[in-house]
Amino acid sequence: MQNGKVIVVFGPTGVGKTTITHYLNEKWGIPQVITHTTRAPRIGEVNGQDYYFESPESFAKNHYLEDVTYAGNHYGSSWEGLERAWEHHKIASIVLDSVGAETYMKELGDDVVLLYVTISNPKILMERLKRRGDLPAAMAKRLNSADFERDLALPDALKGKATVIKNDDWPLTKSALDRLVEKLES
Repeated sequence: MQNGKVIVVFGPTGVGKTTITHYLNEKWGIPQVITHTTRAPRIGEVNGQDYYFESPESFAKNHYLEDVTYAGNHYGSSWEGLERAWEHHKIASIVLDSVGAETYMKELGDDVVLLYVTISNPKILMERLKRRGDLPAAMAKRLNSADFERDLALPDALKGKATVIKNDDWPLTKSALDRLVEKLES
């Protein structure tokens, strides 16, 4: 197995995790680890770009660092997906929840860079979800979920291990990300 680094981006919904991984790719060429799912592709989604779309049988053949079943479908991030990302760059990124971040830390140790993303005022999250086009019922469900509540705070197990970025001001966030990558590449 090739050893690289993986930046695990986590935090509550709406804080900008996907925007951060897109920035890391656009500015630094850092690929996002593509995860697997057994759900059907949505309109416009591309196999091998958005997800690896799997059958239940093919899903079972991969070697997962973490996987979950949600709404009857399997989702997971595999060693194979991580290796494919490292073929393109010595650093990769992935968006996970805090439980996935803990799993990655346990599985990969020093090869993981934990990046907890938050904002100063959680009320702003509703506005961000509206801007990205989430439906009101979906927003309410997300913001009232136990997962959202859990991810509003950095878990005790990750305190002192995660870099915390407050994504209140995008230019400041980009500067913090640039410093992080420069440190990893040196």
